[in-house]
Amino acid sequence: MNTDVLVIGAGPTGLALGIDLARRGVDALVVEKADRLFPGSRGKGLQPRTMEVFDDLGVLDAILAAGGTYPVGMVWQDGERVGEHRMFDPAEPTEDSPYNAPWMVPQWRTQEVLFARLEELGGRVSFGREVVGFEQNTDGVTVRFAAGADVRARYVVAADGGRSVVRRTLGIGMTGETVDPNPLLVADVRITGLDRDNWHMFPPRGEGAGYLSICPLAGTEDFQVVAQFPEGTRVDLSLDAVRAVVAARSHLAPEAVTEVRWASDFRPRAALADSFRTGRVFLAGDAAHVHSPAGGQGLNTSVQDAYNLGWKLGAVLRGGAPAALLDTYEEERRPIAAQMLGISTGVHRGEVRRGEATRQLGLGYRDSSLTEETRTAPDGLRAGDRAPDGKLGGTRLFDAFRGPHWTLLAVGCAAPELPEPVRVVTGEEQPSYGKGLFLVRPDGYVGWAGEDASKLAGYVGRGITR
Repeated sequence: MNTDVLVIGAGPTGLALGIDLARRGVDALVVEKADRLFPGSRGKGLQPRTMEVFDDLGVLDAILAAGGTYPVGMVWQDGERVGEHRMFDPAEPTEDSPYNAPWMVPQWRTQEVLFARLEELGGRVSFGREVVGFEQNTDGVTVRFAAGADVRARYVVAADGGRSVVRRTLGIGMTGETVDPNPLLVADVRITGLDRDNWHMFPPRGEGAGYLSICPLAGTEDFQVVAQFPEGTRVDLSLDAVRAVVAARSHLAPEAVTEVRWASDFRPRAALADSFRTGRVFLAGDAAHVHSPAGGQGLNTSVQDAYNLGWKLGAVLRGGAPAALLDTYEEERRPIAAQMLGISTGVHRGEVRRGEATRQLGLGYRDSSLTEETRTAPDGLRAGDRAPDGKLGGTRLFDAFRGPHWTLLAVGCAAPELPEPVRVVTGEEQPSYGKGLFLVRPDGYVGWAGEDASKLAGYVGRGITR
């Protein structure tokens, strides 16, 4: 069969990309090696910037209904509560940042929401499709599977995880480090004897012992158990082993763990692919960067890879934009991934607080070749920055941005005529922006900023706003 884009991997990255391509009318197929969606909770934290992305992709209401806020940490010692631990620096919603705190949704539930949205848009996921090889030329890529017919695609996006077969086949290396040599048990369990109002923390008992944390998973009846073990330990994932760990490190009896619904062993590491692209094949998500889970950055950075690449593929395949636009994916996303890897590692090692740095609202593309700042002395918001929410001329900006189009904001000045499908919003005042013209990309970043409309014509003339 033939398709415009083949997305390999039906995790959060692949599903988000599938949604973005489907709403742009791009013929895309998502394939998944497993026979179902990932069943575990590993990536459970959604950062504020990802919530903004989900707002645009049309899944925010379902995500809000599926999850909840993070509970306060409760430290236990010898069966007694000895103190609270605040996991995150506090932040209140503001007009320009309406989602300003992390939201907890188990990864399996996030994927269910994304999958439902993809199907709603007419998108497809084919399960049980294990990639065994591929060849590419100047026109496209032919992908072979362990079972089923080959697929010929104009572009391929590998979102097939940290052990990416596609990345290895391309010969792209990963540069990184072991963040922590001590392996972790991560398990979704049913447990009795603990309240669901706290994230329960049990510090190590003695030298060489590991910690235990038991976190209620919002929107479910499950708890996520995380237990650290000494370097070199072979982690046992059985029900009896999980019960033994919980009993040894807490005041709970073994039988308090009534069920293990999913379990995995994990060795925290940080690694970055040496390249995010070879020819017509792109890497996204864990295939391109692997994070420690401590910072809550892996899933979020991955979804935003998809968000960055989706509109560019759509513009090239459906809007007639120059193919060189796709070169900016690696240009923009690889530095961001490197930055977030540093933050994840810092959080894991206790060097960085979960707060402003982990919310991802301050990330941007000021140095990108797609960014043009034409003002000589911009004050505050600049081209390349995330476009804040707020009101302009009675219109909520996130409502104006929602969809696959570009948006021109004309604040306190006249708006020039622009070709479709650029949406124009005008108004006399917007505190987060200041006076001027701001052309906002489909992924919610200011591509061009200035006060002289004649300079905007050159930017639009590059053909990237289609």
